[in-house]
Amino acid sequence: MKLYNSLTRKKEDFVPIEEGKVKMYTCGPTVYHFAHIGNLRSYIMEDILEKYLRYTGYDVKRVMNITDVGHLTSDADEGEDKMLKGAKREHKSVLEIAKFYTDAFFSDCKKLNIKYPDVVEPATHCIDEYIKIITKLIDTGYAYLAGGNVYFDTSKLEKYYVFNDFNAEDLAVGVREGVGEDTNKRNKNDFVLWFTKSKFEEQALKWDSPWGVGYPGWHIECSGISMKHLGEYLDIHCGGIDNAFPHHTNEIAQSESYLGHKWCNYWMHVLHLNTATGKMSKSSGEFLTVSLLEEKGYDPLVYRLFCLQSHYRKALVFSWENLDNAATAYSKLIARIAALKPEGETDEAALSAMRAKFTEALDNDLNTSLALTAVYDALKFNTNDATKLAAIADFDRVLGLGLAEKAEAKRKADAAAPAASAGEFFVISESGEPDAEIEAKLIARRDAKKAKNFAEADRIRDELTAAGIEITDIPNGVKWKRGQ
Repeated sequence: MKLYNSLTRKKEDFVPIEEGKVKMYTCGPTVYHFAHIGNLRSYIMEDILEKYLRYTGYDVKRVMNITDVGHLTSDADEGEDKMLKGAKREHKSVLEIAKFYTDAFFSDCKKLNIKYPDVVEPATHCIDEYIKIITKLIDTGYAYLAGGNVYFDTSKLEKYYVFNDFNAEDLAVGVREGVGEDTNKRNKNDFVLWFTKSKFEEQALKWDSPWGVGYPGWHIECSGISMKHLGEYLDIHCGGIDNAFPHHTNEIAQSESYLGHKWCNYWMHVLHLNTATGKMSKSSGEFLTVSLLEEKGYDPLVYRLFCLQSHYRKALVFSWENLDNAATAYSKLIARIAALKPEGETDEAALSAMRAKFTEALDNDLNTSLALTAVYDALKFNTNDATKLAAIADFDRVLGLGLAEKAEAKRKADAAAPAASAGEFFVISESGEPDAEIEAKLIARRDAKKAKNFAEADRIRDELTAAGIEITDIPNGVKWKRGQ
């Protein structure tokens, strides 16, 4: 298996530190708001990597942090703590905000078939680990106290910009957005390991430390959490490309200075999801969530397919038209799988040949587009339906598109005489009792969505909901029932 290593800027054969085992760390969310679908692209691709490693026989331990303190709005060392900002916005405590948005994040992950990590650790649970690391960095001269805070001294490093060729002047005040002048720093690119009340008086969460009451900087948490659960050596560290600098750059600086040796061998970065107006972000006005996709009638797994159609190292452009195309492709794929007859013996030789194409694609730096092609090739392969179904179910252990489950649901839907239809669109009463008025409204809702008149589609849905009608979108149709 070859992976592109951001640290060396080339594809490399993946060789774990310990044979047969993989220690994997993925940067988790800052839980001050809902995750937008751009954030979730990274988690989908990290999920593919983890599942493929397991598929090929590795024993994987994946750790994820939850940032519930210390992440400032500039991603550097300036601005308001994002958690405090969220608490003010919703008039709740920081811990209430953290709990609500952590639960929301993992609910989105479940809808997208993203596996729950082996270890999930909130940053606020590891204060002692951070203090231990920072204390040693001070003792060995890699960190210093100034203005009440503790800073990492980047001038002590032979090379700081490990992921790119930035020069020191690239961080000049006013040149890079979000970097302000901190007169306590010895060097412009030094970063905070520990803040005290001298920095932000109103910080909600504070702890005692040898340097005063305060709280950790954002970068130190991932080093501390990773070392706590995965030890001094890490195989793979993942995250979005926007984490490469300054976050991952600073993680490497502090971790390797603390440990005295190389920390992580492979770095995987997923590129942005963009809109027509640029990078998707919570502040850009293009705040698209999984819940919003569902409200507009899209199965979240359609978005997962949309992501897998492109390579993770390419920027992906989101539009409703592109998502509609993915929805059509998903629906047709499910229909083709549902048409297969699950009877007969599995042809192991044919299954092995189909699997070889699938693994060849993913062995080449997780080429999910070609892996999807392997699914379509399996449908056309010269073998019986039972073998094709076995291959597709096997591949979906990694792809996570719910192919077998959705196909089986369609088989059952097709077998049940639909109450109404328009083309390939089915309206099914779960009780088996038809209702012409409800069915007409559901078809009108379908027509409104096809015309991209989402306001009208939402109005019809809300009208039915108010009347006590529960509706569930399925491939090629909708199911309805009267609420209890």
